[in-house]
Amino acid sequence: MIKIGILGYGNLGKGVEAAVKKNSDMTLTAVYTRRDPASLTIQTENVPVKSTADLDTGKEDIDVLVICGGSATDLPEMTPRYATMYNVIDSFDTHAKVPVHFANVDKAAKSANKIGIISCGWDPGMFSINRVYASAVLPDGEAYTFWGKGVSQGHSDAVRRIEGVIDCRQYTIPVPAALERVRNGENPELTTREKHTRECFVVAEEGADLARIENEIKTMPNYFSDYDTTVHFIDAEEMKLSHSGLPHGGSVLYAGTTSADTRHVIEYRLTLDSNPEFTGSVLIAFARAAARLNAEGGSGAKTVFDIAPAYLSQTSGEELRAHLL
Repeated sequence: MIKIGILGYGNLGKGVEAAVKKNSDMTLTAVYTRRDPASLTIQTENVPVKSTADLDTGKEDIDVLVICGGSATDLPEMTPRYATMYNVIDSFDTHAKVPVHFANVDKAAKSANKIGIISCGWDPGMFSINRVYASAVLPDGEAYTFWGKGVSQGHSDAVRRIEGVIDCRQYTIPVPAALERVRNGENPELTTREKHTRECFVVAEEGADLARIENEIKTMPNYFSDYDTTVHFIDAEEMKLSHSGLPHGGSVLYAGTTSADTRHVIEYRLTLDSNPEFTGSVLIAFARAAARLNAEGGSGAKTVFDIAPAYLSQTSGEELRAHLL
């Protein structure tokens, strides 16, 4: 039985907890929080909620610590820190900073003979794997990634920081015409604006300057300025009624050739009712791999590229070969 600890209990932590329940070879040992443990009531009965001070002793009885707490700015500190004590896994998703994060976790995990698997989710994660598989099979080609339709939590948070905004849900939406061109094997060169649009549903403070808020959204660099963006102002009741979920998804497409007149298109698509629940399920599959690799004597940082599929499955190798190969 693989003993799992969860660090952090937001939406992702709850998703990991739900995923553990679906896997018969795992048990949730504890949830760890930087808040007052008494303030949290978790879904699973008879599982203690503990302070991160307990983790800091390095003596907690867990096989893999799934790091869900904090923001993207917290993970570069948290994952290497706990990799010196436990096998760890995270969903770090700042693509440009992955090499530095990997190096830091690798050094920490090797010092303690532990495994640290980073950037596990669906992008980076499952989408990354499919980009590698496709480019390996069709070296003469190009990958395209489309996100949505779905809620971008980072972009929603960016809008909430605007003065006068109470709440926001921001949806990323693929442009259908761009998707069709890729599916047709045209290998188009697409700009950021040609691939996606953004749609914001905003609850504003009473009396707020709506024109100013809309302009600040549409001109926000790195978030909205490169996209065609539509802003809707709604009330809190409509937000709760129509936009309380966290759906997401997207597609990785790869268009390539094997000869001058022979084209091929590979597509991997996700349609997710709950982004955090699906991401939690991915983390738990890779947590199984971390435990198995460490039991074999492995150490250091890994990414999804380094993990053989058999390490992810609770099904035996014999059953995999008999039924899925």
